[in-house]
Amino acid sequence: MTLRISGPDPAPEVLALTAPPDGEPPITMAALAHCDTLFEPFLGWASALPLNGTLDRRDHELLAMRTAHLCHSSFEWDEHTFFARRAGLTDEEIERIRAGADEPGWTAAEATLLRVADELHTTHEVTPATWQALQQHYRIAEIVEALYVVGQYTMLSMVANVVEG
Repeated sequence: MTLRISGPDPAPEVLALTAPPDGEPPITMAALAHCDTLFEPFLGWASALPLNGTLDRRDHELLAMRTAHLCHSSFEWDEHTFFARRAGLTDEEIERIRAGADEPGWTAAEATLLRVADELHTTHEVTPATWQALQQHYRIAEIVEALYVVGQYTMLSMVANVVEG
């Protein structure tokens, strides 16, 4: 992969911690490593969101992947395919994420999450009807977390799209 940002990795020891076994660090982290005062605090946040959040891992990955799809981020899509499978999504479900909330096969809760990603992407808000549907399936902490998940992967998708070159 070619990055638009060149030069040595400014935090090679810490950056290496973001790499999967036998892999390279994500391009989003390689870019952020150039911002030494932001890199380590972001790693704390980025790991806390999926690992310490209240939202189910499957739901987290539905939101992350739908957001990656909407942002046209092949990097985030590819990276989260692995995480989605680990969270229990099948290859058919992963592919169906691209079609969205109205595609048959989603539970009401899953369709609502996909709708949340769509609405935040297009209007930066959640409609009252979607908010009401969220409240039928999720606690407030999970709803707030869902908003942050979409925001996080929107940001990471934008960075990946720009630095991927």
